[in-house]
Amino acid sequence: MVVLGIESSAHTLGIGIVDNGKILANERNMYKITDKGIIPSKVSDFHANNVRKTLEAALKSAKLSISEIDAIGYTKGPGIGSCLQIGYIAAKSISQRYKIPIFPVNHGVAHIEITKNIFKMKDPIALYVSGGNSQILALLDKPKKHYHIYGETFDIGIGNMLDSFAREAKLNPAWGSNVAKTAIGGKYIQMPYTVKGMDFTFTGLLTNAIESLKKNPTKDVAYSLQETAFAMLCEATERALFLTKKKEIILCGGVAQSQRLQQMLKIISKEHKTRFAVAPNEFNADNGAMIAIVAEKLFNSKVKIHESECTINQKYKIDEVLVA
Repeated sequence: MVVLGIESSAHTLGIGIVDNGKILANERNMYKITDKGIIPSKVSDFHANNVRKTLEAALKSAKLSISEIDAIGYTKGPGIGSCLQIGYIAAKSISQRYKIPIFPVNHGVAHIEITKNIFKMKDPIALYVSGGNSQILALLDKPKKHYHIYGETFDIGIGNMLDSFAREAKLNPAWGSNVAKTAIGGKYIQMPYTVKGMDFTFTGLLTNAIESLKKNPTKDVAYSLQETAFAMLCEATERALFLTKKKEIILCGGVAQSQRLQQMLKIISKEHKTRFAVAPNEFNADNGAMIAIVAEKLFNSKVKIHESECTINQKYKIDEVLVA
């Protein structure tokens, strides 16, 4: 059972191939983000110009031909509309030409499921952190099986918050990973800490950090911003762990690549005797293999996908997805 997955929700074009849960290929081409951020028209043009090359690289890596693909999945959303459209068109074209089933996949579900697949996790609490998302999720069976949101950001995703700070601090490239590098050796400055139950906000923290740049070393502000934001996420996740009584925690999404956030969650897991897992960076960054994994699960579950469902949805909510 060989399944191909296409991820194109933002600046990364990813194409992955899996066979019965085994990842055979995971090729990526990433649009280089400047200090101007993501310009949707330029990114979608980049995806359109690179989709054939990326597909050929994935097939070569998997030692397969396109005719050997049994099914295909693509990112339905959430994401940038023009970028999602490129992945959808590519997937639909392959599906129609080779007469293979097509499966629309939720981006957030894919981040969770690939980590579960790699580590054979059964029923974890998931802290999903990326550019546009910061959510604490776990499966519920009622009314239908779906990922329930136990906590989330009230304003912006932590990844966007870190990137926004990086731009204001004139870091190059203006990414969260560069904030982490800048934070090394920094000293803590008191900053706003906002957790309400299992929800949190980052706008006030970001505003305070930008103002702090005027009178404090960038290293100290970066360190304080990162420590405060990650502590907020960990407090809310620990509270969700108590509420659900789960025995597994996973960290996933682009910001899951942060070694400091991983370290903090490992401490929580050890204290509560729960199993902790975070995928290798290749699979936390946006990638095609995670889409292929979910498409394969949908295929094996014999889910019937109507043609009307094969669209894109920029605001495709994770808690609206039936997990078959």
